[in-house]
Amino acid sequence: MLLYTRLAPPKPPKRRSRGGCTYCKEKKKKCDEKRPTCSRCGEQGVECVYGTVKPRQRKRRESAPHTATAGTPSEHYSAARRLSELSYYSQNSSYLGWGVDNRCQDLTRYGDPPSVVFNTHFSLGDYPPIDILDDFPNEDTQDPITGEIPDIDAPADEDGNSPSGPLSPRTISKTPDLAMIAPCPIGSPLQEFHAPVFTEFTDRPNRRALIDHFCNVLSHLIVFREETGNPFQQLILPLTRKSSPVLNSIFALSCAHLEYRGIENSEKSLYFHNQAIQGVAQMIAQKEKANRTDILAAIMLLVYYECLVQKGRSNIVAGHLKGALTIMCSTDELLDPAGVFLERAFRFYDVITALSNGTSPISTTPSPGGLLPFSPIGATPTSPLSNVDTLLGMSTTLWPIIHRLSGLSSLKSSLDTAIQTNSSPTKIAVLRTEFSSTAQAIEAALNNWHPQLPSDFSPPAGNDDPDADPVVLSASSSSSSFVSTTKSSNIPSIYHNALAYRHASLLYLYRTILRHPRSHPLVRKHTRLTLKNCVATVGHRGPMSALLWPLFVAACEAQGEKDRGLAREAFEKVERRQGMRNIGRAWEVVGVVWGRVDLEGEGEKEGGIQKEIKRGRGRCGGGV
Repeated sequence: MLLYTRLAPPKPPKRRSRGGCTYCKEKKKKCDEKRPTCSRCGEQGVECVYGTVKPRQRKRRESAPHTATAGTPSEHYSAARRLSELSYYSQNSSYLGWGVDNRCQDLTRYGDPPSVVFNTHFSLGDYPPIDILDDFPNEDTQDPITGEIPDIDAPADEDGNSPSGPLSPRTISKTPDLAMIAPCPIGSPLQEFHAPVFTEFTDRPNRRALIDHFCNVLSHLIVFREETGNPFQQLILPLTRKSSPVLNSIFALSCAHLEYRGIENSEKSLYFHNQAIQGVAQMIAQKEKANRTDILAAIMLLVYYECLVQKGRSNIVAGHLKGALTIMCSTDELLDPAGVFLERAFRFYDVITALSNGTSPISTTPSPGGLLPFSPIGATPTSPLSNVDTLLGMSTTLWPIIHRLSGLSSLKSSLDTAIQTNSSPTKIAVLRTEFSSTAQAIEAALNNWHPQLPSDFSPPAGNDDPDADPVVLSASSSSSSFVSTTKSSNIPSIYHNALAYRHASLLYLYRTILRHPRSHPLVRKHTRLTLKNCVATVGHRGPMSALLWPLFVAACEAQGEKDRGLAREAFEKVERRQGMRNIGRAWEVVGVVWGRVDLEGEGEKEGGIQKEIKRGRGRCGGGV
């Protein structure tokens, strides 16, 4: 991957006439195609017959080999940096506001409570909305991925790839003959890139479109910080040069994201997923010959994929995480920047999976100061986002507390089992004391935690008041309750995201662990505060990565039209921005829970509602 060379001008194609007469074709002689009789038929005195010219069948092209000689690390770094700078779009870029009006995702099939219809056409900031079909070539333009004029009438090859382009639908060209002209390489402003783009990954147009989607859309949706470039482009993309499982994992993730939005690729995401799984198995079998960072990257990308596409409760994510932990523990060597980045992604999913399934994390609890913010390559220590982690936002100091919280469910289950089975009083007393002291310590830590803010940022007044309305300001407005002179407009969203995790963790503690009733004042308070911060996060139009878990936890406990209105607003906006299947599944579960609460209320049916919420957490994941 990312080996940049100057391409030589294409050789003029050899053209053979296919319109010769039948006699010349049988004799395998060149026909001058004179009408009504060619020269050879006139000399031989035979009847000259011209048959119908059949369409030319395209030959299958083999993919570019993935085992090309790897460049030096400095070459990988500089090439990845150039790619990151070229394809970087800010979080307010209208490119992220893509969608198709007639492909709405109806998430209201569970009745009246969650009455909202999500669509996929929207805009961010002050930029106009963009329809994804605008990015496809019209009848007079070139394909931005292949550099060719599309010809929809041309037959598909043996792989099912249409020469008209990687994605459908496509428009018909009025001049199909132009499709036979080879594109001339056009240098980019940086002089290292040539059209068609992403040729260093693969020569297949549909796969280049998936790389383009990963770089320009998907990688921006799953990080908090990228002022000097996107870490997925800087650290993960270079690994694809020598690792086909990493490349296939990226293909699977991008293809699944497009499929949920109704954009079909000629190859399905399941095919790439199976190829990635087989590749990871082969790399593990090689043991010492395989690069551990490559294996870890492929596994974590598959975790992202599973959280995005799984339709029911599954242990696949937990299995991938166990494999990733084995890889990380198999060496005492210091991890490179890509390994540190992937380890941070592992810690996030380890805790979220434990919270969703009611199990304990498989990794050890990090020390309170053990998770330093991971910055993009090239970020300066004086950046206003210096306290913001790429994947955890402002929650690096909160994460050890949430890690301990995720293990309380298993401890609670052990205590309940001991009581139900009439275990010895000593054992029950020990378990009860451990559970009570741990819960109290976690509650105190959550109540005392506050995110570390830039010196020139002041949070809005009344942010901890559950009765106050969410403070959401546009980029051009100002208020004495919200002061920030930093150049980054993402800080408000990152700040409210961290507070949403704090209040959702307290809600999880009171409702799921301590089993307070839905009407308990603490449950109602932190439900409202979680939803308020979720609405503020999406309202400031900054990063919305990893917002699903706190939003789902609070939405399931929402009572009254005000709280449910906040949940609707947050779900609608985060689904529009992120465009991921697990968000839609979470909303479906919320609709079921609201329906059962309205129908049955609290009391003897409360246990069934909690089981439905637990099953829902397992089905919807909550990662991306």
